[in-house]
Amino acid sequence: MAWIYLFIAGLFEIGWAIGLKYTHGFTRVVPSLLTFASMAVSLGLLGLALKSLPLGTAYAIWTGIGTVGTALLGILLFGEAATAMRLACIGLIVSGIVGLKLVG
Repeated sequence: MAWIYLFIAGLFEIGWAIGLKYTHGFTRVVPSLLTFASMAVSLGLLGLALKSLPLGTAYAIWTGIGTVGTALLGILLFGEAATAMRLACIGLIVSGIVGLKLVG
C-alpha cells in the first residue's frame, strides 16, 4: 500500500507544481487554493508512505515522479522545448525511479 500512496503523492506533486503556474504568483484565488490543497494531499500521502518505505528511496521517487510529470506537462501545456537531449534526460530520471523501486 505504501507504494500506491507514494505514486499518488507524486501525481499530486505534479498537480501542485503545474498549479503554481496557474496561480500567477498566488494572485488567483481558485488556482491558489487548489495548489495548496494538492500540496497538502501530496505531503500527507508521502508521510503515509514513509511509515514503511526508506526515506531516501521514497523521497527520490516522489520528487522523480513530480519532475518527470511536470517536465512532460510543461512540454504539452506550455510549449516548452522537447529536444532530444531534454527527453533523454527525462528518460534517465525515469530509469532512476524504476531502479530505486526495484532495489527498494
